Amino acid sequence: MRRRLLLSTLAVALVAILLLGIPLAYATHRLIYEEARQSLERETATILGGVQLSLSTGRMVTADRIAQGYPGRYIVITLPDETVLTAGERPPRGAELLTDSRSAGGIGVQVSQPAAQVREEALRQLLLIGSLALLGVAVTVGLAMFQARKFTLPLSDLAETADRLGSGNARPRRRRYGIPEVDRVAEVLDRSAVRIADLLAASREFAADASHQLRTPLTALSMRLEEMVEAADYPDIVREEGAAALSQAERLVAVVEQLLARARHDRTGAAAPVALDDVVAQQVEEWRPIFHRAGRDIRLTGERGLVGLVTPAGLSQILATLLDNSLVHGAGTVTITTKNSTGSVVVEVGDEGEGVPPELERRVFERSVTGGDGTGLGLYLARSLAVVDGGRLELLQARPAVFAVFLRQAADIHLAEEPVVVGPA
Repeated sequence: MRRRLLLSTLAVALVAILLLGIPLAYATHRLIYEEARQSLERETATILGGVQLSLSTGRMVTADRIAQGYPGRYIVITLPDETVLTAGERPPRGAELLTDSRSAGGIGVQVSQPAAQVREEALRQLLLIGSLALLGVAVTVGLAMFQARKFTLPLSDLAETADRLGSGNARPRRRRYGIPEVDRVAEVLDRSAVRIADLLAASREFAADASHQLRTPLTALSMRLEEMVEAADYPDIVREEGAAALSQAERLVAVVEQLLARARHDRTGAAAPVALDDVVAQQVEEWRPIFHRAGRDIRLTGERGLVGLVTPAGLSQILATLLDNSLVHGAGTVTITTKNSTGSVVVEVGDEGEGVPPELERRVFERSVTGGDGTGLGLYLARSLAVVDGGRLELLQARPAVFAVFLRQAADIHLAEEPVVVGPA
């Protein structure tokens, strides 16, 4: 492209120089010859007038005086008495001359100039015009190279930027070139880079979130299946454990759907009135065997029969995260308390451990922040799930740790539907 720009600009410049230079050279050549002839006519008339004046006053006409006044000319003067005076250097025989003659009162004057002098002057002017034309071509080539570089370098940068976007390097360059059209393309690429970076970040977050959120249901499902294997001699127990495993699988599917909705930034508003007792009882039943193995217990307190506006799978996942967090980082008995608050229903989960370290108290819900060997995603995702349903997850007390899920009351939106009841696992 740079070569094409250079050649096209040079071609335009050459055409312009030729269109102007050729007429200018022709006009200059004609002007020089015309000025030479007019100069000879003026000189002839002046010499004739001077000779007439000298003769009328009785002064002698001398060739030397006339030659001194008109150097480079060959002058022939014919007087009334047929006397011929010559002034100046006689041109060589056969030399081309420019001549002008005049006569008056018996006096004749002829002034000649070598044509070579006029041609030399014309040639000098033509050389000057040619030099200016070459200078114009050189300046044009320089400007064409500058413009070609100015146009092609941005395109090369934009191509490199597009290639980096294709390779996954989505960092915007924020570079502008002073060309509105090219700057527009650069702005579009920068915006695309930001969007691609967001998509890549969302994909990475989704992978991390999915790996973290699926771990807990899969662990519980594995434990249920192990219990089924151990209780193979007891059909009733096998059926019960199979139903529990099926419930875990359904929860796993719900978790996957929630993660996909978060990855699409989908806020479907699927919250519905849910009986909290059933969701809490389901989680206690799932987690109590795990806590018993660790020598710990789960205790339920608070009001019964509360109804909150929430997604059942979302609330289950939030409670599972809090129980898992208490199992890993807490100690002693875990207490789950349900109660009414001003405009909300609250589910509190606390234990008897050392609680949240002071340096993490303000950052406990931030992504990748953990006080141990965890991933730092659990509480962050739990708060995100609460926000999706219009609630919130807060740390009420740091030491010992007490977390609270605040849910909207079903009456707040005047829904007529019956509360969603989550059956036991």
